[in-house]
Amino acid sequence: MVELVRDIRSSFGYIDGDFQTFALDIGSIEYDAFIEADGKYDYVLNLSALKHVRSEKDPFTLMRMINVNIFNTDKTLQQSIKNGTKKYFCVSTDKAANPVNMMGASKRIMEMFLMRRSQDITISTARFANVAFSDGSLLHGFNQRIQKCQPIVAPNDIKRYFVTPQESGELCLMSCIFGENRDIFFPKLSEALHLITFADIAVKYLENLGYKPYLCNSEEEARELVKTLPQQGQWPCLFTASDTTGEKDFEEFFTNNEMLDMEKFHNLGVIKNEAVYDEPKLNYFTDKINQIKVNRKWTKDQLVELFFEMIPDFGHKETGKYLDGKM
Repeated sequence: MVELVRDIRSSFGYIDGDFQTFALDIGSIEYDAFIEADGKYDYVLNLSALKHVRSEKDPFTLMRMINVNIFNTDKTLQQSIKNGTKKYFCVSTDKAANPVNMMGASKRIMEMFLMRRSQDITISTARFANVAFSDGSLLHGFNQRIQKCQPIVAPNDIKRYFVTPQESGELCLMSCIFGENRDIFFPKLSEALHLITFADIAVKYLENLGYKPYLCNSEEEARELVKTLPQQGQWPCLFTASDTTGEKDFEEFFTNNEMLDMEKFHNLGVIKNEAVYDEPKLNYFTDKINQIKVNRKWTKDQLVELFFEMIPDFGHKETGKYLDGKM
């Protein structure tokens, strides 16, 4: 938020109107007090999300993910309805289509909660690709590894779509401004947006920096060679098949049973939804999570089982291995 203020002041200076930033947790009492005092907004854009597969690891981060992605969204939706907001937008993810990890499934469940509130407020959302070099992403990690003179590591069997930060922002704004009630926007595939493996991205990345990738057979070899290879114009790389929990071989923006509008926009597709939701199931999910919180004790298996009840065809597979256990 500090950089946002600096960026706006440095590019636009001082224009008509004003903007304000607040370092508040949506789930906090302070946020509720803020909304009570000054919550009359025409548009609410909820860009918060816990969207990393690393959140698969432990039951406590998983519960945090459920709160951020599902219940905080529903909370701000209800506040927006109460305050007469015209339009509510929030971020979904491509991983909500046929989800295989808890993060994608949490966003799929969030979409179910959205459908229920769409009876009382106009909502729209967006599923978009990986934002290239966003903080915490693997591509952002490439920059960190180069700066710290460490090996480049990437899976060679995982394919992803990539968009720039500007493209992701434009997608969100397009959905918020032009999306009809219950619309889900997503990028159309083109020559500029297609599936590519992380390993291929790593090779192109290194070549752009003037290095030739040197393929290693182990972490130990890669860590040792990084001491000498960069001076010779090469960079040690370890490309292996993924075996961690929650990784999907490929990404998709929609499922076969979703209705699409591919004609309205040149570069964007739209998933058209009816207000279809299972009220008892949503209430059951809410009650179960609240009960677990009261007990202050839960396991990952409990949460996974509950997700399967919400999404019977959930493709989650537990491997016992996680990203934090890799270089």
